[in-house]
Amino acid sequence: MSAQKIIFLNQKGGVGKTTTCVNLGSSLCAMGYKVLLVDFDSQGNLTGAVSGDGRKATMYEVITGRVDAESAVQETPFQNLYLIPGSIDLAGLNVELAAEDDRNFFLKKTLSILDSQFDFIFVDCPPSLGVITMNALAWTDYIVIPMQCEYFSMEGLNLLMRTVSNVRKTLNPDIRILGIVFTMFSKRSRLNSDVIQDTSSFFPDLVFKTVIPRTVRLAEAPSYGLPINVYDVSNVGNKAYSALAKEVVKRVFEN
Repeated sequence: MSAQKIIFLNQKGGVGKTTTCVNLGSSLCAMGYKVLLVDFDSQGNLTGAVSGDGRKATMYEVITGRVDAESAVQETPFQNLYLIPGSIDLAGLNVELAAEDDRNFFLKKTLSILDSQFDFIFVDCPPSLGVITMNALAWTDYIVIPMQCEYFSMEGLNLLMRTVSNVRKTLNPDIRILGIVFTMFSKRSRLNSDVIQDTSSFFPDLVFKTVIPRTVRLAEAPSYGLPINVYDVSNVGNKAYSALAKEVVKRVFEN
């Protein structure tokens, strides 16, 4: 069976995109799934969040043909969780690929060799809609959209929906939005609740039931190179990502 391919995408930064990629992936591993994380962001935050080694072959070398994807896969210290690291070199990829006729399909060509080796392949995208992100959109089966509970995020969501619609027409007719997941939720904020309610009314079938809370431990975990289910298994953030993993499995395999 081919891997379920999921990208984590939001053109707005600081919305919990990498945090969701890491912790959802680790939660799926705890359920027995084999997961590959691909750091496709020049900031390399995903790599550090799972104690990856960015000095070895990275996604830049894979995309530019210097190494094959299999050679770039690293084991992480966590069972069932694997990584292809990112690097600062990815920052120049938009320029390097701009003149290529098939510039939007490099990721699809280079990662296809890994399809049968994992249950899930997750790609953490940069907060932009450039060539790197278009490669991810052309490759993926599903999109997970992490959203912070604020109105600026809602405005960005409309642009993202239009982009996905255009991609479906031109690059990837089978692409689906798996769901919108709200992050950094605070019970004390009326605004947070209002944003969730308003978005759910516009996209009733897309919003995940699970909401990720804002917690100090969840924010700390990446600085130690640990997913939250290793850093603090009792944390409410871990419980939320475990619940989200069950929702993802249900949407992917039962719909």
